[in-house]
Amino acid sequence: MKLFTFTAQTPSEALKKAQRSCGRDALVVSTKQIRKKSLTQESLYELVVAVEDRVVLKKERSSPKAIFDEEILDNISQTASQLSKLEKLTQPLEATSKKGSFEKVGLEIKNDEFKQIKDDIGSLSDKIKILQNMLWNENESAKKLSIPPEFAEIYRASKESGIETKHLDEIMSQTIELMPPYMKNNSQTIKRYFHVLLKKMVPSRVEKEISHGEKKIMMLVGPTGVGKTTTLAKIAARYSFLKYKNKVGIITLDTYRIGALEQLFQYAKMMKLPIEDVLDTIDFERALENLRHCDLILIDTVGSSPYDKKKILKIANFIKHTDRQIDVNLVLSASSKIEDLKDAYKSFSFLDIDTLIVTKLDETRSFGNIFSLIYESKKPTSYFSTGQEVPDDIEVATGDFLVKCLLEGFASKAYS
Repeated sequence: MKLFTFTAQTPSEALKKAQRSCGRDALVVSTKQIRKKSLTQESLYELVVAVEDRVVLKKERSSPKAIFDEEILDNISQTASQLSKLEKLTQPLEATSKKGSFEKVGLEIKNDEFKQIKDDIGSLSDKIKILQNMLWNENESAKKLSIPPEFAEIYRASKESGIETKHLDEIMSQTIELMPPYMKNNSQTIKRYFHVLLKKMVPSRVEKEISHGEKKIMMLVGPTGVGKTTTLAKIAARYSFLKYKNKVGIITLDTYRIGALEQLFQYAKMMKLPIEDVLDTIDFERALENLRHCDLILIDTVGSSPYDKKKILKIANFIKHTDRQIDVNLVLSASSKIEDLKDAYKSFSFLDIDTLIVTKLDETRSFGNIFSLIYESKKPTSYFSTGQEVPDDIEVATGDFLVKCLLEGFASKAYS
């Protein structure tokens, strides 16, 4: 064993020094204050650590690059802060321009000089971002994929959003391969390019008014508690009076839950829409016939656990016992784990799903799970539900909307 001594103004700073030099396996032998704080000087602490000889030998053989990088990264935030202050200091100069020059306290900076300063600040800030992500890239990026330093920031943000690693690596490798070299010098350019690439991977079904003489039937299916009933009411409002003037009718197969039935009947009453409740396949065909004058018929179904095959098969039975074309829309919650989303999709997929409707985008800050499901299933999205308010909190699904949420967060008001 070898002993090493480190001093700093606080015990935590001394410990960081020890970890950088000796690694995290070093054993703390003692910590003591060797100088108290006074008016003229800061306090000083001494930390003694013990390291096994084999660890010391390994450390001596290794390159000092890792230690050097950590020391640089410790000071990056301070450097960035100083750059920010410098940029703020130059702003008053721009505001006081006179005849093509900037005057302040007798000092003149010409237009081209000022522009050069601004360019230098931007360039240096960009390099700092790259350096900030280099250490993370070495430790966290996938072993099978080598992430260039300039892509590390967008890779980390995407991974933290919840995109599955295998999907992210496939997309990132395409980005690195296809992106023109001249665009790789700026982190903002990389981010914009990556944004465009991601949104092209999110297929969506365009909403349109139902023409005179056309008929459309939409059935909403999905797990319990994802918000099928309120989503149906929002869609009904859009087609009946908010955006279009189509004739809309409602059918509910969810007669098990009294609360859900009453809620839907209340929505229908407020919007003055006809509604039919159905118990069996005979009632279902009768209800469809009663609403034959409607341009759009919306069907609400009972929520089913992905593992309750009996309930899902009953829904399938309604579809099978009619010759009418029914668009099946799988409703899923954005706040669900990716494993649960996959299980739900797998369980309902035999219903021949047409589109996905994603709800509760306001209840999560990670949207990579939704992206991964869409990326893997290749199913288009039709709507995003962004809150509980009926009929306002719903958006026609677009790739741009989802990718903004994914990279910037829902709080950024990506939908505005």
